[in-house]
Formats: sequence, structure tokens, C-alpha cells
Amino acid sequence: MTCRWPKWLLLLLSLFPLTASAPTARGLPHDAYVWQQHWTPALAAAVDGAGDLVRAWRVLGARADRSGILRTIEPDWAALAASGRPVVLVVRLDGQLDHWDQAALRDAVLARVRAAPLPLAGLEVDHDCPTARLADYAALLADLRTGLPAAMALSITALPTWTGSPGLPAVLQPLTEIVLQVHAVQSPRAGLFAPAQARRWIDAFDRRTTRPFRVALPTYGTRVSWADDGRLLAVESERPTLAGGGSASELIAAPRDVAALLRDLQADPPAHLAGIAWFRLPTTEDRRTWSLATWRAVVQGRTPTAAATPEVVAGDLPGLHHVLLANDGEIDVTLPAAVTLPAGCAVADGANAYGLERTAGGLVLQRRQAGLLHGHARELIGWMRCDAAPEGLHVSP
Repeated sequence: MTCRWPKWLLLLLSLFPLTASAPTARGLPHDAYVWQQHWTPALAAAVDGAGDLVRAWRVLGARADRSGILRTIEPDWAALAASGRPVVLVVRLDGQLDHWDQAALRDAVLARVRAAPLPLAGLEVDHDCPTARLADYAALLADLRTGLPAAMALSITALPTWTGSPGLPAVLQPLTEIVLQVHAVQSPRAGLFAPAQARRWIDAFDRRTTRPFRVALPTYGTRVSWADDGRLLAVESERPTLAGGGSASELIAAPRDVAALLRDLQADPPAHLAGIAWFRLPTTEDRRTWSLATWRAVVQGRTPTAAATPEVVAGDLPGLHHVLLANDGEIDVTLPAAVTLPAGCAVADGANAYGLERTAGGLVLQRRQAGLLHGHARELIGWMRCDAAPEGLHVSP
């Protein structure tokens, strides 16, 4: 449904939110991607509750699949306007889109921009373009730039693999700024995020550009499924894919790892670094993102301590005990690798992300899948039957 705003409100929004800035940690402004395709009350509440953290929202407004057809996604414009922050409209082009009608795609994207009922701070194109096709991508971006208002920023997400390409300068030439993605850009078997590698990519990109750029940092995890023959089947993040497969793994961007890179960038910023763009805005219903409290702590440069500690709760039957992990801190923590059970417990089993292992040292609840335990949360990880009151659970990080 298209939202119709009074002219006086549009004028007010055009004068103030586009230049508003939020309090930032140590000088780096923070943007956040709102990537959900369906707006829910929880998402609107997250926008309302996090507006003080961000300089601007980067909001998914359309996406083109591998056929090249642009499909509109309608944000909650009222929630965005109420937040008082600028909006950058993001158009996602499928990475497997290997051919496009440039004129048709340009016209569709520009029509989407014109249809926005709020003044936009910019347009961003998100396309995982193969390095060999950067010349075609550069032509599309140049065409878009000529069709946009002169005052409207044009940005893209960039991949580290483009850094060494001779085609990169032509891609960057029509842009106002760039967002460099340093998460989920390698094979899933290499993991989701590595701070040392990310810093090397950032420094290499900084040497290749004279444009300001932001670094996209992750707040999320993802589930990766493989077929029995090793083929990648699906990557599941904010939406379930219902993919089968012979095996699956949960990949996690640990808050402490991301916070370490953020501190490094703040202490020694590259010459052209303009800020951070977080992917994606956490909500209370998104089970694969950090909690809002954790994201707030990291953005604000706070490093509160937190740890997962085991708890034992008596069951309904004699000798039966439930094993839980508790996080009484503010920040999310990664699930520990293992919890060794007391020697007097002869029967046990794992639950949720944990399975039972019998070792020379006794029974161990072994983590099967990586995951996060949110701040001020508890999670059941197994049960045990013991001859006496269980004492001496040991946690391995």
C-alpha cells in the first residue's frame, strides 16, 4: 500500500533527517541494513528502538532475480519516517543474473526510486557481480547516475575480489560512496567472518579507491546445507529455505570478533573509511542475529564481559537432572564447545545444539552446531542421571 504524506511533512523530512547524525562510537558513524522483505511489528519496533544508533537506514526496496525482473518490496515508510533517519533505498540484483537489458533495468530502478513516498538520501545497488563482468556493471551504474537527481547519492556494495581488477575504477567512477562487504564472501567452508582477513581486504581496497567507503560488518549467523556428494545446497539466514541435504552447519559472526575489528578500525582508520554499515538490523523474532542489546553494546564501543555457565536443574524423576547453559551478562556469547559431566553420572544425552560423547574422561555434551546464547538467556543442552547430587561440570570454550 502506498503511503501518502502531507507536503509539509515531506518538506520537513527533506530538510532535517537527511543530515541528521546519531551519537557514534569514537567517531565512526553507523548505518544499518533493513533487509527483511516482510515488515512485522517486531521489525518496526527495532527501527524505533535503534534510531539513536544509526546515521542512516539502508532499506531493501526491490530485488531482481536471475531472470532480471525487478520485484518491489514495500517498507513500512511510516516507521522509517518516525525514526528521523535518512533512508537509502537498496536494489538487490541476483548474483547469477548474467545478462540484463540495461535500458529496461535502468528504467525499472529509477521508477522504483521515484515511487518512494519519502525523500531518499540515496540509491544503493547490491550486486555480487563476477569480476569478469565489471565492465557491464560499470555501464549500468553510469546510466543510473545520469538518471538520478544530482543531489542523490549513488552507492554499491563491493566485493574484495574486485580489488585487483583493472575494471574497478570504471565501476567506482559514477559513485558517491561504496560499502565494502567483508562477511560471507568466501566459500562457506571458510566460515562467515574472520577479522584479520577482513582487515587485509579493507586496507587493500583503501589503496584502490579515492571514494569514501563504509565497511559492512555482520550481526548474524547462517545455516549452510550440503548434499551427500559435497555440493552446496542452500544458505539459510533470515528466511528458512526448507532445504534437505546430507549435512548442515551453523556459521556465526561472534560479537567479540566483530568488536575486535571495529576497535581496530577506530584506532587505525584507513584513509577513505567513512563509517560502518551493519548487516542486518537485529529484531526479537530473528533467531539468527545478535540481540539488540549486544549490537548496541558493540556499536557504542562497550565490551561487557559475558560467559556461558552450566546450571543443573532437578528433573521430575529421582536422579534425573537437566543441564542448561546460562548467560547472565548483557552481550551474546558463542556456545561453548563442550560440557564435561560429573563422574557419578552414568547415563545422559544432549539436546538442541549438543550431542553426547563418551570419552576416556567421562561423558561429554559436545557442541554439534555453532550458535549464540543471548544475553540474560538460558538454554537446555541435555540431561543426565546421577547416583548422587551432581557436582563439578566443566565447560570447554
